[in-house]
Amino acid sequence: MKAKSFLKNAKMLAMALVCLMVSNSCLADDKPIPVEKLPAAAKTFVQNNFQGKTILFATKDWNTYECHLNDGTQIDFRKDGTWDKVDCNLAAVPAAIIPETIQNYVKANFPDTFITKIDKERHGYDVELSNNLELKFNQQGVLIGMDD
Repeated sequence: MKAKSFLKNAKMLAMALVCLMVSNSCLADDKPIPVEKLPAAAKTFVQNNFQGKTILFATKDWNTYECHLNDGTQIDFRKDGTWDKVDCNLAAVPAAIIPETIQNYVKANFPDTFITKIDKERHGYDVELSNNLELKFNQQGVLIGMDD
C-alpha cells in the first residue's frame, strides 16, 4: 500500500514539475513588442547614445527588453529601462557608456583595438574587444580576468 502511495505522489510531483518548467519556458520567450512600449529610459538611452540610428524591432520577456538597431547593434535593457548589454558587433560601443577606468585600461594596453561589446555582470563588466579578446573588470574597473 505504501509503495502505491509513494508512486502516486511521485507521479504527481513529476507532473507538477513538468507544468512548472513549461510555464517558465513560456515566460522566458521573447515576444515582439511595438517600439513605443519600451520604457522611456530605454528609448532615451538609444536617442542619446546612438544618434542617427533607429530601433528596427524590440522584444520583451518577463523581466528584460531587447532592441535591435538598424546598424546591427543589439541592446538589452532591464525592466526599468537601464541598459544591461550593448553589442555593436564590429563597431565601437559609444564611449559615453563605458566606465572611464575601463576605457583607460583598453587604450593603454590594447591601443589598436576598441570595445565592441559591454555587458554588466554581477562581478562588474565583461567587454569584448575588436580583436575578439574578452576582458572582465570588477565594479571599480580593475581587470580581473581575460579570455581569448
